[in-house]
Amino acid sequence: MFKTILVPVDLGEVEAARPAIDKAVELATSSGGSLRLIYVRAIVPVTYMEFMPPAFDQEQQSEAEAKLADVAAGVGLPSDRVSAVVRLGSVYAEVLDEAEKTGADLIVVGSHRPTMATYLLGSNAATIVRHAKSSVLVVRA
Repeated sequence: MFKTILVPVDLGEVEAARPAIDKAVELATSSGGSLRLIYVRAIVPVTYMEFMPPAFDQEQQSEAEAKLADVAAGVGLPSDRVSAVVRLGSVYAEVLDEAEKTGADLIVVGSHRPTMATYLLGSNAATIVRHAKSSVLVVRA
């Protein structure tokens, strides 16, 4: 049914993403599909970059890649059916771009219970649902 499943993961809250990862693994297992994990790093404003060490950006990228690789290694699928990528930018824009780039036919997004702030301001999950060209499954903890 689903051949490529994309799962955004917040490395600061991996346990919050666990229900979405578990559901994606279940779907990938039943359909023989593959899983693609994505973490999106925030862009540090240019005005702050002068205060950062020269290798800051590369160190952040390498650290995020290592953490995401650890998450990917623990999902319970064969390694040839799991991949991970770390991108830089806006969460929803990068997730949507990665879904299109990889041909993902499902995006599985974890979501917190909505609060008044998310009703007023929206959330990454809501934006992904509204703008994705593929199916989106929102998994609540």
